[in-house]
Formats: sequence, C-alpha cells, structure tokens
Amino acid sequence: MSPQEFFLNDRFATNAGVQLLEVKPGYAKACLTITPEHLNAGGRTQGGALFTLADLTLAAAANSHGTLAFSLSSNITFLRASGPGDILTAEARERYTGRTTGYYQIDITNQDGKLIATFESSVFRKGDPLPFTV
Repeated sequence: MSPQEFFLNDRFATNAGVQLLEVKPGYAKACLTITPEHLNAGGRTQGGALFTLADLTLAAAANSHGTLAFSLSSNITFLRASGPGDILTAEARERYTGRTTGYYQIDITNQDGKLIATFESSVFRKGDPLPFTV
C-alpha cells in the first residue's frame, strides 16, 4: 500500500478535495483547488479548509517513518486571502524528530508561489507500524 492509498482513508480531507502528491521521509506535499464549497461568508477560503490541507500534509510527513503519529498541538497563521480557482499547495518539512516526538513546519502557497499561511505542529509517535513504506 502506498502512502497516497493509506491517506485516502482520511475521509474528511479526501471529501474536502485534498490530494496527497508526494511523500518522502520527513516531507510531504499536497494540494487543494479552491471551489465555492471551500468559501466562507466573505467569499474567501474558509480557514478550516486551509487547516485541513496543512493537517493532512503534516500527517503524511509525520507518518512517513512507518509508525503511527498523532498531532499534539498545531498553530496556523493566515497571511494572505485566497478564493475560487486558486490552487493551493502545502509542503511539510520535518524540523525535529526525537524518539517519540517530532516537530513540523508547513507552508501553504498559491499557484503564483505566494505564501498564504504557515502551520506548525508537534506530534507524538505511538510506535504502531503502518501498512506502507516510503
């Protein structure tokens, strides 16, 4: 099973339209095309859609070592608005990995390479093996 197949089981992110593009040890990349269903009342991308994109990318990067990892805490900073038709890409990079914890930074950019949001998260690794290897 590939990481992409495994993360299709994340039904919330899958139903939101998030597509996992790449997974390497300590790294992941995903994208989301913004549709009217992703908008808030002001006509801009709803913060939860951005969080979901970043969160799935985090999950793929954190779980890339082959053991189950869960987020302990996450923080997102919204920097620029996006809206319908924008193609957003999230890239997660591992900044620290310990025996049972890890720390990740995720940048979300639009199709023009402009930074839309940043996301930081720490994770706890349970040690349960996953059904895929990177």
